[in-house]
Formats: sequence, C-alpha cells, structure tokens
Amino acid sequence: MDLSLTHIWIIVAALTLIIELVSVSLLFIFFTIGAVVTAILTSLGLTESFNMQLLSFSIVSVLSLLVARQPLKAWLKRNKGGTEYSEYLGDQATVINDIPAQGEGRVFYRGTEWIALSASGTLIEKGKSVIIKELDGIKLIVVEI
Repeated sequence: MDLSLTHIWIIVAALTLIIELVSVSLLFIFFTIGAVVTAILTSLGLTESFNMQLLSFSIVSVLSLLVARQPLKAWLKRNKGGTEYSEYLGDQATVINDIPAQGEGRVFYRGTEWIALSASGTLIEKGKSVIIKELDGIKLIVVEI
C-alpha cells in the first residue's frame, strides 16, 4: 500500500489528536490543526515539496498556538460549568501546614490531606479553619474563616 503525502499528514493529524485527548494539555491540538491544513494544501497541490509542507505545518501550528491557546484556555475555564467536585465548594477544612501568602500549604478535608493555596494571598496559619472557594486541579483554593 502506497501512502501519499496527504495521507501521511492525515495520519499525523490523527496521532496528534490522540495525544491531545490523552494529555489534555491544549498543546497538541495546534499540531493537529497544522497537519490538517497541510494535508488540505497538499491535496490541492499547493505544497508540492516536502520542505514546503514542513514549512506550512510549522507556520500554521505555531500561529494557531500563539493566536488561539490563551483565549481557548480562558474560554474553557469560563465554560467549564459544574464539575463533579463542585460539591466541595463552600465546605470547611482545617489547615495542617501553614499556607504562605504566595505558596502552598496543606489542609485536612474529608479524611485526606490536600494541597491548598490562599485565595486572598495572605498567610493562613496551622490550625485555622478555611472555606473552599475553588479547585485548581487537585489543589484547593481556600479563604480563612
């Protein structure tokens, strides 16, 4: 079976899409875009040489990354909606290691230690009670009561 360059770019697009879906990094999707655009340009005969295809792939990938990544991340964060962890919001936890103003501490919540950050940007001392305001991955963002 002979693969054309268009087919190879479609395979590259599929592989980078799979990597994006597994990693959820919002990075490889831009390589997927570059590969799809390059496949289209190649199928239309606009990029005949492999060097032109690599240039097309690189330019489209980098431009889409620079232009769209931050707005897309902000949009996804805004439109995340309720998560399965929204039940944690508003609950109380106890600080077991000081939470520095600009650093990480630890809280005890539901029988487990969690990494915690201060939402107000102020020191929260060990033993204080806090309210969970939001989650950032596996970190709790808290405010002192």
